[in-house]
Amino acid sequence: MINTYAKVIIKGSPITKSNFKLSNMNGRAILPYNSGKYHDRYALYEEEIAYQCRIQNSSTFLTESLIAVLKVYYKSSKRHPDTTNITKSIFDGIEKSGLIVNDAQITKLIIEEFYDKENPRFELELFGESTYSIDYSITKKEEKQEPISYKPPSNKKNTIGSKSSKISKSNTINTPINNAKCCVVNTSNSKLKCEICGKLVSKDEYISANKGKTSLCKNCFKKLF
Repeated sequence: MINTYAKVIIKGSPITKSNFKLSNMNGRAILPYNSGKYHDRYALYEEEIAYQCRIQNSSTFLTESLIAVLKVYYKSSKRHPDTTNITKSIFDGIEKSGLIVNDAQITKLIIEEFYDKENPRFELELFGESTYSIDYSITKKEEKQEPISYKPPSNKKNTIGSKSSKISKSNTINTPINNAKCCVVNTSNSKLKCEICGKLVSKDEYISANKGKTSLCKNCFKKLF
């Protein structure tokens, strides 16, 4: 009998790929596995998903289009990844396990966010569309509850309700171009810290990665290939 259902439970706080993926100057994605540093964490998480997925579904292989129901249980309601970004991390590991052929099989997806301080995890159910269908509805509550409000991250300014955001003037030079002002950051004497080895390197000794958010010394950069 061909299986058309599978369930996967992976314990631990879910993480997203976007926080750990680097890219080189040519735009090629780099996902470190053995640097011994923080960036290895995602690769290990993906391997754990694949391993547990295959143990829990040792004889199941889903090749048809699927309905996915994903329940994500975070440790904290205040600090956790964006739930909309978590799916890529999860399905990369599921695909690597061989349970599915490709994450393009997921034609319908429902994601629910919960909080469990003692047992963070995600639970994923996959339903073959040859056997299962989905039906859902959104109804208005009889009594309105207190809304869960969100604030901008601490590293971003709150621009809600404002017409424009202000640019910090520290360490900048204002240069008129066509009657306009541009902001130029003065980095002539700055040194940057390598994300992997922690060494301070000068401007001509580092590689900018992850759209300028990450700096790597040339030695560590070569080790990633």
